[in-house]
Amino acid sequence: MQWDDLRYFLAAARMRTLSAAAVRLGVDATTVGRRLDRLSSALNTTLFEQTPAGLAITDAGEKLLAHAEEVERSVMTASSALTGERSRLAGTVRISLSEGFAGWIVARNLRAFHLAHPDITLEIATANGFLNPSKREADLAVMLARPSRGPLVVRKLTDYSLGLFATPGYVAEHGTPDSPDALRHHSLIGYIPDLIYSDELRYLNQISDGLRPQLCSSSIYLQYAMTRTGAGIAVLPHFIGRQDPDLIPLLDPAVRIRGAYWTVVHRDLRGIARVDAVIAWLDRIVAEHRHHFMPPE
Repeated sequence: MQWDDLRYFLAAARMRTLSAAAVRLGVDATTVGRRLDRLSSALNTTLFEQTPAGLAITDAGEKLLAHAEEVERSVMTASSALTGERSRLAGTVRISLSEGFAGWIVARNLRAFHLAHPDITLEIATANGFLNPSKREADLAVMLARPSRGPLVVRKLTDYSLGLFATPGYVAEHGTPDSPDALRHHSLIGYIPDLIYSDELRYLNQISDGLRPQLCSSSIYLQYAMTRTGAGIAVLPHFIGRQDPDLIPLLDPAVRIRGAYWTVVHRDLRGIARVDAVIAWLDRIVAEHRHHFMPPE
């Protein structure tokens, strides 16, 4: 077995497609496939199965994954000790964020971070579902729920609240709901039920049993855009809805949903300067925008 092949195996296990692994490694997908085939042959076992959704790791692959991650940790520790990497404010940090938090909070503060840390490259992933720091898919994640297991350092970043929003034009045409039950007679905008990747996003269920959106998207940006056109009523974080003068809150404060963001980082990366710099920056911008996350009732 060639030890370098483990890098390709780890990338494939984390990214779950040859093309995504290739992008992460800076090679082509053919090279990734060839390395995986060589590793499988050397171990005389099947490490992945190809499915319509991508690469599915086998039981043998899961066993190898634990050992490969241990090798990776040892290499990183040795590299840090010999090169001073842990103290360098340089390099790449991949951060997994929800789309709303990334778009309305993080993106608006990126210029200041880049000016303060020009040698740190930020890779911001906002795909549906969070990349997993415990599997090293990301260096850092800001998640909607606290992970219950894994070699992770987890702490609450902030609480936030959500409410119902619509345009004045929608209200003028359809009236103002006077209770949660009255929402059954309105056009509701929300997530596609089958594509919700976190139970924390099932907001309508928290307002009243049986509420269903008629206009659905997996993207909070599209939900927000539909709301701004007057298409219906949506549940939006207050840091989105209250920053738009073209939207008005409904049933507030009677209908307020509370959520939380959790900072999650692999324990081996805590203490690395570039990762700590990103965490400190997130702490700072959240503190500066606290009034948007939890506005007074």
